Amino acid sequence: MNFVVALRRACTLTAIAAASCILAACHGDNDTPQVDNTSAHALTQTVSQNLKLSIAIDANKAAANGVACASLGADWASCARGRLILENNGTQNLAAGGWTLYVHSIRRLLSIDNASIALRHITGDLYALTPAKGAFTLAPGARLEVPFVAEYWFYRFSDMPPRAYVSVDGATPAVLAQNDTDDETRYVTALPPGPDDAAAFKATPAQVLRAREEAQALSPAQFAARPIPAVLREQTGDGDAQIQGVELALPALGAGELAALEARAATLGLAGGTAMRVSGQVAPAALPADIAISGGYRLTISRDAVNIDAYDAAGLYYGVQTLFSLIPAGGGRVPAMTIEDAPRYPHRGMMVDLARNFRQPATLRRLIDQMSAYKLNRLHLHLSDDEGWRIEIPGLPELTAIGGQRCHDLEENRCLLPQLGSGPDNQSGGGYLSRSDYVALVRYAAARHIEVIPEIDMPAHARAAVVSMEARYRKLRAAGNEDAANAYRLLDPQDTSNTLSVQFYDRRSYLNPCVPGARNFANKVIAEIAAMHREAGAPLTVWHFGGDEAKNILLGAGFQASDGTDPGKGRINLASQDQPWARSPQCAALLRQGKIASTDALPTMFARNVSQAVNDNGIATMAAWQDGLKHANGPQDFATRNVMVTLWDTLFWGAADSARKSSEQGYRTVLALPDYLYLDFPYTTAQQERGYYWGSHATDSFKVFSLAPDNLPQNAEIMADRDGQPFEITASGAASRLEGMQGQAWGEVMRTDTQFEYMVYPRLLALAERAWHRADWERPYREGERYKLGETDKVDKAALARDWAGFMNAVQSRELPKLARSGAVVRSSMRLSGD
Repeated sequence: MNFVVALRRACTLTAIAAASCILAACHGDNDTPQVDNTSAHALTQTVSQNLKLSIAIDANKAAANGVACASLGADWASCARGRLILENNGTQNLAAGGWTLYVHSIRRLLSIDNASIALRHITGDLYALTPAKGAFTLAPGARLEVPFVAEYWFYRFSDMPPRAYVSVDGATPAVLAQNDTDDETRYVTALPPGPDDAAAFKATPAQVLRAREEAQALSPAQFAARPIPAVLREQTGDGDAQIQGVELALPALGAGELAALEARAATLGLAGGTAMRVSGQVAPAALPADIAISGGYRLTISRDAVNIDAYDAAGLYYGVQTLFSLIPAGGGRVPAMTIEDAPRYPHRGMMVDLARNFRQPATLRRLIDQMSAYKLNRLHLHLSDDEGWRIEIPGLPELTAIGGQRCHDLEENRCLLPQLGSGPDNQSGGGYLSRSDYVALVRYAAARHIEVIPEIDMPAHARAAVVSMEARYRKLRAAGNEDAANAYRLLDPQDTSNTLSVQFYDRRSYLNPCVPGARNFANKVIAEIAAMHREAGAPLTVWHFGGDEAKNILLGAGFQASDGTDPGKGRINLASQDQPWARSPQCAALLRQGKIASTDALPTMFARNVSQAVNDNGIATMAAWQDGLKHANGPQDFATRNVMVTLWDTLFWGAADSARKSSEQGYRTVLALPDYLYLDFPYTTAQQERGYYWGSHATDSFKVFSLAPDNLPQNAEIMADRDGQPFEITASGAASRLEGMQGQAWGEVMRTDTQFEYMVYPRLLALAERAWHRADWERPYREGERYKLGETDKVDKAALARDWAGFMNAVQSRELPKLARSGAVVRSSMRLSGD
């Protein structure tokens, strides 16, 4: 979930050029006359092969350098100044006219300083730059600089994604060849230091102690008995066991579970050699009360045998995974010991955004393998958003045929327009899970004690669905089938609301909750996905509604009316802006009938409607991002037995209070704190590290590891806010009752699966550590206790540093080699100097 401010959508700024040898006959997307196909193709190829684009950012806080950010309508009057540098690397002249260049920018482009080039926002992060015919000519080796102003700032190379493309009428668009790369440093030539480099980012006392502990080189014997994640308690025995292979004698497990464990053993190199017999049974009565819960177990390792007593099949499975964690890759010695253990939370999750950029099934299976190895048990799949629809729904083929692909089709009858640096040819951003893919994935996860939670985001972040269903509507209406055309239409055709979503889309970013087609659509999609789970033998128990960010960002606090005088806010025509659905006649009718109090309440009203469909399909729990339920009184407003809230406030913006309130209302509360648990944020402050950073400029594995989820105020004593500044939290009210926590891997900056895995591993292991195990340095929650970095000293930071050192050494020496054996791409260093 990305935050309210538009600090999130990554951006490529690009440029313009064309081939002079055929310019006289050529005209672009918006010009006439049309070119013939041969000339159009030649022009496209000449420009795309020879034009090089570089981007230079000259100033971030541009208002301080004389740029009229407020007059340009920048949020909080914050803007950046830069240059697009166009260079002709070919052997013939390149001249303006007859073409349009399409560029990506998640920072809103506010102006360009070149009167002969027309700038037009298309949708989302896509802009068109069209030069007038004859406006310029670039000789071979010549350069043209086009100054621009964009909202906010550019602090990371990944803020400027690649693959601007040229389009000429009558020809297939083509990406600029020299910008067809996922290495942003190849075309970003200047990037001023940002707040990442400011003196404010000093090591905290906890980080200083961390560095000292990392400097002590531990011997393997010092962490040989340290599983990942850590266990509730352990007692060492005499000697050790030499384990080169395993023989699993676990009759209580099903064939799928045994196959999963045997596959893990093979990955770890434990399939051959002299096998150690691993026996186990479900024996809840044999366990002490504190581990006699689902997932609880006792693992006993002696010199010549291993035995597991478990509360249930999950406990038996986790006992084996703990054994596997202790065994070095390829086999080796494990201390004789007895472990008693149980999970901290019932929800130990990982969210993967497939919508912005698709993840291949093989990559998801590898993620499931790693989640299973480290006892994470819920895979939340974000299957739809503005930029993509990623699951086949029988009877609605347009969702994947159009919503699952990107190409240059301005009418969007064949596909969605390119976004996020995808280019016009699906180099990234295309793909979907077929019905059989999804069933197989659910079955694969279930065998590894992982539950798949599907999310279809609505009513906002729904553009892929809306555009696909509009194409369906046009096709069926043209065929004379009006009823079928309207059955799943998601817009009120008379709605004229002028809105801008967080990702810079118009009203088609939001399905209209007041039209009959929206409820029909939700019912259809829920029923079809529930049927897939039943076919996989893993009935769906949690449905994620989404519900976030149904707003017009131009009505936020950072803007003022055109005649406003506040130098710290952007000036825009506020009178022309609407909240979503404000001008929808069908929503206005609900207002008149008293069925809703305001248009602001429409997302929660729709959530109530969807909860009925969820319940009707036998699904016990509906989940939503917290802002999707803000107009509800509590879970009693919904039809399902349980309602789960995925909480994505940052700690410095009030997450402790949000968690307490959600818990008090009776919601099952899951922490998804961006400043700790967003794995699409950068590891470090180095500008080459990719990621969004609106909630944290650096989230390394130590930061994830240091989270104290049961006592959120404590964290204010350990880490600073996103800008390196101390903040304080005083514990107020009763302690929150948490269902659990989960990591998030939003996909905007992860165009490839390689980038995805680099961002996820090894931080996933620190996430698993905190979701499974409560450390002794986590203080109990006490109402009234105040915490602030640099002012209070309640937390045992030395204990935190020692725990981290044991974790880090165990991960680097034992677990990273196992990740490498799995084929995963891993960021190898976890030390302060490299992580």
